[in-house]
Amino acid sequence: MWDAVLARFVERSPVAVMARLTLQRAVGAAWVNRVFEAHRERQYTRELLFSTVVDLMSLVALGMRPSLHAAAQRAIADGERGVSLAALYEKVSHAEPAVLRALVRRSAERLAPVVTHLAAPAGGRPALAGYRLRIVDGNHLPATEHRVAPLRALRAPALPGLSLVVYDPATDLVVDLVPGEDAHAGERALMPAIAAAAGPGELWIADRNFATRAFLGALVARGAAVLVREHGRTPSPLALGPRTRIGRGETGVVYEQDVEVPLGEGVGGVLRLRRIELELDAPTEDGDTLLRLLTTLPARVSACRIAELYRRRWSIEGMFQRLEAALASEIATLGQPRAALLAFTTAVLAYNVLATVEAALTAEAAAQAAADDTAPVPISTYYVAHEVREAYRGLLIAVAAAVWTRYARQGPAALARTLRALAGHARLSAFRKHPKPPAPKRPKGYAPREDVQRSVATARLLDQHRRPASP
Repeated sequence: MWDAVLARFVERSPVAVMARLTLQRAVGAAWVNRVFEAHRERQYTRELLFSTVVDLMSLVALGMRPSLHAAAQRAIADGERGVSLAALYEKVSHAEPAVLRALVRRSAERLAPVVTHLAAPAGGRPALAGYRLRIVDGNHLPATEHRVAPLRALRAPALPGLSLVVYDPATDLVVDLVPGEDAHAGERALMPAIAAAAGPGELWIADRNFATRAFLGALVARGAAVLVREHGRTPSPLALGPRTRIGRGETGVVYEQDVEVPLGEGVGGVLRLRRIELELDAPTEDGDTLLRLLTTLPARVSACRIAELYRRRWSIEGMFQRLEAALASEIATLGQPRAALLAFTTAVLAYNVLATVEAALTAEAAAQAAADDTAPVPISTYYVAHEVREAYRGLLIAVAAAVWTRYARQGPAALARTLRALAGHARLSAFRKHPKPPAPKRPKGYAPREDVQRSVATARLLDQHRRPASP
């Protein structure tokens, strides 16, 4: 009977079944509890398992419940043992950053082989032979509501924290996340933890906020290559010779120059770097016409290739946009910093699950396009998340938990084959991405205060626009 029910979902909503299998692989309940026990410092388990907390927060991240309180209320009404509001809020408000980071890192390690077997979105070919790209950027959580007692008399926005996120564009997975509770401490306070996870064979790409001597030196000491945009004040490299014109790139003229950076007291030594300068044909949004890049890549990688590689840094911005559009990663009602960071971490875990499902759909779309000699259907993360949101709750109710245990021991290759088989039942046209054309650039200029603050009725403006101009 259960197989018949599951077969019905496979035919009508295979994406929800794919998400359930991937979620079991990425953050299974027993595995989450083991990670919690291995990395916790002060928290402990008495009534509420940490896996239950992650499960309830996942419902909020996927949009299946409007708030954590609503998810808990439903769990209590369903008679789930060990769930109480007091225990839940206590555990959520004291979620330890080390546990959150371990969940993201370890789950990415469990999913990366599956995505590799599925053929990664980049086609399985590395962006630069011999290197694995690691793009790092900061994510500042927006202001929350003033529900916490010390914030109620405060008029200023309350910022719950920030995170440093490491993204692998080859697999479309977030492979590391370092949470920070102090939003004003800045990204540089979290850089040592990120640099300590670097390793040989990796190319770290970052913007100018990461161009510090300490960060560059730490990455090089770990055997990793670096490509960062030079900051106006740091690391202040010393030129070793004149710059040389290399040629034209896609966006401007490329120059190269050898420079060195003294690593400072306590570290010692000098770091030799290549400075790549790109004179842009069109200025950036900030009005910059010259980009200076610092890298430790060897001479066999041309300066024009390095300038192209740096454009990959914007792929993490696209990931953040998809994460924000498809999932509830920023919950305004969670004023406690650790609770807000737990919500963001859970959304990142859910994003990795969706990225794995999307990789299976992308592989199936490529196979169908090759068979039909047509262009493959581009898959939208937003529509994948929407499909999961609609059918996942019914799937959990209709299919017994024992049915899923037969898939729990599947290895990466076996799970990839299962996901590809399920993707064959999906109507790919329902998940087609519809990218918007780039908006024309218009100068913002100055707007008088009375124009900014006054309100307008849209209906009246449209009515005036439709009326023919009087002679």
